[in-house]
Amino acid sequence: MRLEGKRAIVTGGASGFGEGIVRKFAAEGAEVLIADLNEEAARKVADDVGGVALRVDVADGASVEALADTAEREMGGIDILVNNAGITHLPKPMEEVTEEEFDRVFNVNAKSVYLTARHIVPRMKVAQSGAILNIASTAGLSPRPNLNWYNASKGWMITATKTMAVELAPFGVRVNALAPVAGETPLLSSFMGEDTPEMRAKFLSTIPLGRFSTPEDMGNAACFLCSDEAGMVTGVAMEVDGGRCI
Repeated sequence: MRLEGKRAIVTGGASGFGEGIVRKFAAEGAEVLIADLNEEAARKVADDVGGVALRVDVADGASVEALADTAEREMGGIDILVNNAGITHLPKPMEEVTEEEFDRVFNVNAKSVYLTARHIVPRMKVAQSGAILNIASTAGLSPRPNLNWYNASKGWMITATKTMAVELAPFGVRVNALAPVAGETPLLSSFMGEDTPEMRAKFLSTIPLGRFSTPEDMGNAACFLCSDEAGMVTGVAMEVDGGRCI
């Protein structure tokens, strides 16, 4: 029960890594608000863990403001924020990514972090405590070709994490990031371009431990970084990647 009494928001919490984080947090005693575009899936997870579900567009300021207000109303406050929602463009040469694709990637992967900070950080400052966890990627540390703008968005998130950590430390708010390698999530086929045994084997050959990240891996690492056990940890981008970045 490492998160007993904590109130957490997990964006993109209805599937993949986000769902793994939600389930781990709930098992460790946290009350969790699952924020996701897929409201039906969010409600299913919320019913399973006794949490709160809300349809949220993390790239829309009004929607994120409503998220913060709902968390305050339903849970009485926000102790933990996990910025997990993310998307990618399909693998292609950088100049072939359309402007629409570029905007969508940066709106969901980068602007969302700004928006949650805008509407949730002031509440954490008042409380003089809080833990923020940004889900980055090994792509932000060791980029793969043909995912250029996705790589860049995750590099942005890692830099944002470090500067947020420095700025918010005097207010008792810690900010960290996780950098997973690809996993069995809805984004896997997008990273590979096509989900075939050959493409999987090629992808896995770059991971020394020989497997993808799992939602459970992410839940375990997130639980540590958001718990009081990590009270002296801020500004790190923890690789959960089976050695991918070595």
